Amino acid sequence: MNPSSVVDSAKTKMTAALNHFQEEIKKLRTGRAHPTMLDGVTVTAYGTPMPLIQVATVSAPEAQLLQITPFDPSNIQAIAAAIRDNPSLGMNPSDDGRVVRVPVPPLTTERRQQIVKQLGEKAEDCMISLRGVRHDVLKEIDQMKKDKLVGEDDAKRLEKQVDDGMNSSKSEVDTLSRAKEQEIMTV
Repeated sequence: MNPSSVVDSAKTKMTAALNHFQEEIKKLRTGRAHPTMLDGVTVTAYGTPMPLIQVATVSAPEAQLLQITPFDPSNIQAIAAAIRDNPSLGMNPSDDGRVVRVPVPPLTTERRQQIVKQLGEKAEDCMISLRGVRHDVLKEIDQMKKDKLVGEDDAKRLEKQVDDGMNSSKSEVDTLSRAKEQEIMTV
């Protein structure tokens, strides 16, 4: 195995973990309506559970309103029921026969604190996966050192590159977390 490819694969995995974290924090409510808030909603259409995105378009025409336009108007009741029955959302949609409107209630201080707690959990999950990547790569470097594929100095250099990647990833997670927390706590 090529020593530089080990570091490159580690950086790729760390980037993937960061991208996953960014996608996860997009789903957290901030008090403003955002179409990705409904990403986890599954609608039973035509007798089959489907993601909401496959049966309708979601838009946010106002800061406190989501609008869902179904591709097939016969699914409008199923869409409204799926949103209403999702306990993690806590939203009450209404429909006028053509579109479903979902008013986004303002967040209470208590709810904001719960969301910040969820943000902390997601950040810790990201850090766990980053540490797992680091651990696996350091183990590979150690094995290459034992197999005499790299020397002591090269192994130290590779470990330093991995640690540098880890530190930059950690600071990126911290920056993203702080920015999202600020966004959540802003009334």
